[in-house]
Amino acid sequence: MAGQTSGNLLTDGLVLLAAAVIAVPLFKRLGLGVILGYLAAGIALGPWGIGLFAAPDEVLRIAELGVVLLLFIIGLELNPALLWTMRRDVFGLGSAQVLLCGGILYAAALGAGLSWRPALIAGFALALSSTAFGLQLLQERGQLKSPYGQKALAVLLLQDLSIVPLLALVPLIAPFRETADAGALGLRAATIVGAVVAVILAGRFLLNPLFGLLAKADAREIMVAAALLVVFGAAFLMHEAGLSMALGAFLAGVMLAESSFRHQLEADIEPFRVLLLGLFFIGVGMSIDLGLIAGAWPYVLVGVVVVLASKGVFIWALARLFDCSNANALRVAVTIPQGGEFGFVLFTAAVTAGIMSVGEANLLAAIVILTMAATPLLGAVFERTAAMLAASGVPADVVETFSEAKPVVIVLGFGRFGQVVGQMLMAEGLDIVAIDRDPNRIAVARRFGYTVHYGDATRVDVLRAAGAGSAVLIALCIDNRPAMTKAIEAIRSTFPDTAIFCRAADHEHAAELAAEGVDYAIRETFESGIAFGKAALEHVGLTPERIAAIEHELRDRERPRKE
Repeated sequence: MAGQTSGNLLTDGLVLLAAAVIAVPLFKRLGLGVILGYLAAGIALGPWGIGLFAAPDEVLRIAELGVVLLLFIIGLELNPALLWTMRRDVFGLGSAQVLLCGGILYAAALGAGLSWRPALIAGFALALSSTAFGLQLLQERGQLKSPYGQKALAVLLLQDLSIVPLLALVPLIAPFRETADAGALGLRAATIVGAVVAVILAGRFLLNPLFGLLAKADAREIMVAAALLVVFGAAFLMHEAGLSMALGAFLAGVMLAESSFRHQLEADIEPFRVLLLGLFFIGVGMSIDLGLIAGAWPYVLVGVVVVLASKGVFIWALARLFDCSNANALRVAVTIPQGGEFGFVLFTAAVTAGIMSVGEANLLAAIVILTMAATPLLGAVFERTAAMLAASGVPADVVETFSEAKPVVIVLGFGRFGQVVGQMLMAEGLDIVAIDRDPNRIAVARRFGYTVHYGDATRVDVLRAAGAGSAVLIALCIDNRPAMTKAIEAIRSTFPDTAIFCRAADHEHAAELAAEGVDYAIRETFESGIAFGKAALEHVGLTPERIAAIEHELRDRERPRKE
């Protein structure tokens, strides 16, 4: 019965992993997405399923760290300059969405019979979308960096920021509120500002030297521990200051977005993010109170429809006002129409302050959870409808897919050879990502204006974080034959459509690379020797024709064969 596994960490872990392993592939195969798979697993394990977990709150308390790690990784993908370029969408589109949707849902809550205080909290809590759901959907589709993905991200960022004034509003409108102490309010404001400044300064001046020192020690496990320490340390500091833990992790990620260690950190954090975020969705599924929903299903159903419809329509309209194409605006609207995890925080605070009853809070929480569960279905219906419209010849603006992957070259190894390759590619304006494992070489390259990231070229997760999935070419310029062989195997197995160009050490190595089927290989010393010999022959008086013939004969003799 309920709670049979509680208290036994090993048993609980085994049950949760088994449920995820069964449900997620099944739902993905059915085309319903991984999130619904996690939710279904949670419902099956929770109080209204087989009852193995009677306290979903305990699971959610740990799983919230998945949202924290997700925001850190999103922050890593945004440097401050890019964030500044998004300011119009963040503060314009995001603010308009929260205010307009909050006002509409406030009016709807008043119409449903709530008094103005609980209606105000309910309206603005339901206006907030789920960062975890929205970003997971975008990443699952590979659309986070698409135009509509960036619009959705901007709205979610502003919503995360808005939780601060909304939480501050709760005690201000609470009934029988005592007069606030001005000194206490000032101290709280100073604490908040101090926490934000501390995270920014630490990220700007301390983290790069720290990771540089650890990289020289060449101990991967310490790098992983340091990455988790940074994320959870920033989250803890913000939490103690009364802000969102996710906001602290996001700020830490933004401060490291221009770091040489960005891709390595992302690869190290990713497994923890995936596991904990999956646990978060399972916990949400466990929290679905089927008894409450069954007892008040007309109210819950109307609430779900009102939230999804009103938010969807107004998000679409606002996105259109902020220069979105019709297809982009529709995709934003079906990605973030749900209620969010911060709604649970606001409902709890409102109950504690005496603004709403426990029953009202539970009913609103059920609406939030069901809107979360409905969102992947809305996205799937939209995509299928779009595909049908495209097949029937509807204009592309309605159904465009926005797969705007730019031609990208990843340069692995940024020594002398890699630097020359990088200069030639950048001269043509190509977007390149350079990765090296030598902190000293990275530091020197950065002094000359190159952006080089720290990372292990043989690790698939590092390559994926660097964008290998959308790269048209990976240039292996490393001077380490075993590492190159391992990297080729990883690239061929995981990114089979990506071309591989290699730097060969000698004739034997060039022949091995040819046998491995790389797309192009060149011997660095051979080419420099050819150039040197041609210059010498020209100086002693040979004709250009004779020099070209000698070069052709030598190249033909030295060309590696695929045996």
